[in-house]
Amino acid sequence: MKVANSLKSLKKRHADCKVVRRKGRTYVINKTNPRYKSRQG
Repeated sequence: MKVANSLKSLKKRHADCKVVRRKGRTYVINKTNPRYKSRQG
């Protein structure tokens, strides 16, 4: 799982990436390709 400076750039890597906020953290999740998972905060 990546920890990135900017999740907006990570969101653009794949069409199915979604930015989700859970428990004060921001995640990029991708159901079709879990390789693109990331977290911030």
